[in-house]
Amino acid sequence: MAPSPLNEPERRPEVDAVFDAVVVGAGFAGLYMLHRLRGLGFTARVYEAGGSVGGTWYWNRYPGARCDVESMQYSFSFSEDLDQQWDWSEKYAPQPEILAYANHVADRFDLRRHIWFDTRVMAASFDEAAKCWRIETDHGDQVSAKFCIMAVGCLSAANHPPFRGRQDFSGPVYHTGEWPHEGVDFTGLRVGIIGTGSSAIQSIPIIAQQACALTVFQRTATYSVPAWNEKLTPEYRSSIKADYPALRAKARARPTGFYFPFNMKPASEATEEERERQYQEAWERGGLPFLGAYGDLLFEKAANDTIAEFARRKIRSIVKDPATAELLCPDNVFGCKRLCVDTGYFETYNLPHVKLVDVSKTPIERFMADGIEVNGVGYPLDTIICATGFAAMTGSFDKIRITGRNGVTLAEKWRAGPRAYLGVATAGFPNLFTITGPGSPSVLASMIQAIEQHVDWMADFMAHVRDIGAATIEPLPDFEDEWVEHVNEVSKVSLRSTCSSWYVGANIPGRPRVFMPYIGGFPVYVQKCNEVMTNGFEGFAIEGANAGNEAPRVQLTERWRVPLDIEVISPAAVAGRRVPVV
Repeated sequence: MAPSPLNEPERRPEVDAVFDAVVVGAGFAGLYMLHRLRGLGFTARVYEAGGSVGGTWYWNRYPGARCDVESMQYSFSFSEDLDQQWDWSEKYAPQPEILAYANHVADRFDLRRHIWFDTRVMAASFDEAAKCWRIETDHGDQVSAKFCIMAVGCLSAANHPPFRGRQDFSGPVYHTGEWPHEGVDFTGLRVGIIGTGSSAIQSIPIIAQQACALTVFQRTATYSVPAWNEKLTPEYRSSIKADYPALRAKARARPTGFYFPFNMKPASEATEEERERQYQEAWERGGLPFLGAYGDLLFEKAANDTIAEFARRKIRSIVKDPATAELLCPDNVFGCKRLCVDTGYFETYNLPHVKLVDVSKTPIERFMADGIEVNGVGYPLDTIICATGFAAMTGSFDKIRITGRNGVTLAEKWRAGPRAYLGVATAGFPNLFTITGPGSPSVLASMIQAIEQHVDWMADFMAHVRDIGAATIEPLPDFEDEWVEHVNEVSKVSLRSTCSSWYVGANIPGRPRVFMPYIGGFPVYVQKCNEVMTNGFEGFAIEGANAGNEAPRVQLTERWRVPLDIEVISPAAVAGRRVPVV
């Protein structure tokens, strides 16, 4: 990794510097935003709390961390040269390889010299008189910018439950989302891991290979399907690269923003034998596409019951101890919480030194000096891992004091739940953009595709504002209200809205229960954004434009237009229900 000339701990604070834009975060969103800004001639500074680029993939280094979207699609699409130059080694890329890719992008497009690393933004305040944002960091930087872009990520604020007696535990406590960069050796140790979500499901099989004893504390059982990960052959990579744009176009026509075979037929109309065959074939293919076995699985409870029971039968056939198998069988809607993808997860519970402890009815009582106590029983441990997830969608915003018009903070505005127009901007906070913010597909789509679409749209909007000499842009409250109402309306169509998941903030006590991502599907959302742009950025107030320059500047990136010969699949269409786009 090439060192950054700006990544020096003794650097002097940047005071009174003025930029066209300040970007918070140097993950994939921040990197692409910076690339687009530079290409448009904007001056920009990026602040990143970590020591290098990568965002999620910089922090999440726990054993077994890897992407659950196939690597040939989990990559930027803005550069055909980049597509051709980079070679992924596995079907599902591991964390070190994704981080290497992020560093390659930063170096190839010469982005590092515009990024301050090891610098956390503490406050961003809109100056109404100067029509600009004032940004302050923990390094003493005090700069101003016309635009402020939050590229802070949807899953980047680690959730640390306040377990009683945590400070009493004598051993180390790790969080999967804040893993030591030097790694951890668990050889011969008694390890406890709290949680059975995605990071736990990925790490447990590997940690079990090292630990002399592994105790898993489970509150809620999680559905998981096999990844069937494998090395990619040169022939396979070449076949994709031969027509990468075609694959990207097909991906953008899928609800998730990545391509896989999708069976539109309803499970409710298939025979039991047909369903069993279809589920088995999907299981053998593995991965997130398992949810594409039938079109009505996330919309009709009776249909969902059939795939849920199939998954439970698989768990019972893998896990030898009947009692443990039953604890591992979820009793909720299949796919209601994010579906997990694993390599040998359920098989791990057949190992004699691996124990599952149910904490659903009797939660963890306390940390002791030498372990964890549950229901009066002590479990001796040398080290504890908290796989307790994140304050999703809004947690990273909560870490920054963001103040808009009239001294109102974003935390105050979002106290009852986040409110944003298209998930990209919020009324009362002029010239502030939120990449993959609440109210956009974000975590329900392939994140890099969602990021690229947002950044392209925002960059075109900012260039338009500059070209017409406008001072500020800001969503109109009525349009914001209509969009929030639409997001809520669409969520009710899906069974995903029926569960207590991090999609609704249920994993954090005291958070309002609001379904935060847009569930109407990636292509439907993109079409709405395109319409807003081509209608002169409908729903936004644009103030201070030079006389005669009010005509909209429309430069819609062609790759966000789905070709007419590609079938667009939306959740509403699959469900056989029409949910109107506002």
